[in-house]
Amino acid sequence: MLAAFSIGIGTGALLCDRLSGGRIELGLVGLGALGITLFIVRLYTGSPSTTADTALLGPVAFLTTDYGSRIFFDTLLLGLFGGIYIVPLTTLIQKRSSPKHRARVIAGNNVLSALAMVLASGFAILALNIANLSIPQLFLLLGAMNAMVAVYIAWRLPEFLLRFLAWLLTPALYRLRKQGVANLPEEGPALLVCNHVSFVDAIILSATAPRPIRFVMYHKIFRIPLLSFIFRGMKAIPIAPAKEDPRLLDNAYDRIDAALAAGEWVCIFPEGG
Repeated sequence: MLAAFSIGIGTGALLCDRLSGGRIELGLVGLGALGITLFIVRLYTGSPSTTADTALLGPVAFLTTDYGSRIFFDTLLLGLFGGIYIVPLTTLIQKRSSPKHRARVIAGNNVLSALAMVLASGFAILALNIANLSIPQLFLLLGAMNAMVAVYIAWRLPEFLLRFLAWLLTPALYRLRKQGVANLPEEGPALLVCNHVSFVDAIILSATAPRPIRFVMYHKIFRIPLLSFIFRGMKAIPIAPAKEDPRLLDNAYDRIDAALAAGEWVCIFPEGG
């Protein structure tokens, strides 16, 4: 099981590099969290309900049982999605931390990870011995907890969820041909001026660009119910013509100026009027 889990993590890390196209793709965090939850729950559903035979089984004998191969592959895929989940986050920590304090940040993250492992072990001991849960029931509990954390992350950091949806849906609906992406600056501010072909332009650009984009958006579209949550998560900047709302126009200019001063990308669609 440890070998399967380790091989899965390594494979997931390599696969993450292929899927991300050599860039930090936060959308993969959502994919990893979804896969982790799924295969933790599968470890619960695929485990035997009883353990009448208490004899130890060798690897071959275990894999020939009706449940052994499924548990093996579930563990392998759990590690794979764990690798997909952790690589973008680790890279993001290195990318967004100050070069002067990067070593401290990484070391601090390792300390917190080790502490979390110790606490998780203690939690498992309490669940198995105090709450009298079985090991499959412990997996089910962990799957539910992981799902709640994934929802919490999506709520607090919509950027992760939106990048995941853009990364997942765009290639499924369109065949993109990228040209000149290498000309986009990896660091520092930039103003993207784009043609406005359809309402999905922002999604396609988000899935293509290697960095998050702040889109300038007509205020009436920005306030559409339900979609407004997505636009706020994308940190879009609502704007209005001077004849409609001069105060909102001035505020939009100020936010654009602040975003560029902070080194962010801002995208405008001149054809939007």
